[in-house]
Amino acid sequence: MYQNDLSDLITVEELCELLFIGKNAAYRLLNTGEVKAFRIGRVWKIPREAVYEYVRRKSRL
Repeated sequence: MYQNDLSDLITVEELCELLFIGKNAAYRLLNTGEVKAFRIGRVWKIPREAVYEYVRRKSRL
């Protein structure tokens, strides 16, 4: 599933587009750890697979 390919890192803007949410909601997901990601300085790096995992987790409710 997950491949060690750094091109699979997305931006906050791309996260918003994938989940159809605003930036405030995106930053909330990132800051609470609901979507696994990391920061380099002030820039969030989000593995695309982490977004898919979040959607799968939420879909099982």
